[in-house]
Amino acid sequence: MRLDRRQTGPVPGLVRCVGAVVRDDRGRLLLVLRGHEPAAGTWSLPGGRVEAGESEAEALRREVREETGLEVEVGALVGQVERSVPGAVYDIHDFACRVVGGTLAAGTDAADARWCHADELMALPCSPGLVETLMGWGLLGAPDR
Repeated sequence: MRLDRRQTGPVPGLVRCVGAVVRDDRGRLLLVLRGHEPAAGTWSLPGGRVEAGESEAEALRREVREETGLEVEVGALVGQVERSVPGAVYDIHDFACRVVGGTLAAGTDAADARWCHADELMALPCSPGLVETLMGWGLLGAPDR
């Protein structure tokens, strides 16, 4: 489907999503192992769909809590990507976040959750485009150990 950004109103098949770029005090990135499609069995940033009536920040706090057990404070927009999946295009807005509470544990949509250094992330099976996107945004560089 061709996306025409001049249209007014929602674009059919375009799904608004959010993702959390969360680092701990050691510089490690928070990742979840996707438990469901799309990209089940791959590591990704925590996040998901923005539900009707939710702000992006509300959706992101809910998704991070559901997937990781952590409470976050949502900061600035880091970047935006679109990912095509059968029948839809995910319009993903990724935000810098800071942990303010909770205990790390895989939740509803995540098979696992963990903190990773950049070099560890490079060795994991990641969701399509994740590593390249994070590198393009300057969020992955030399190993951070």
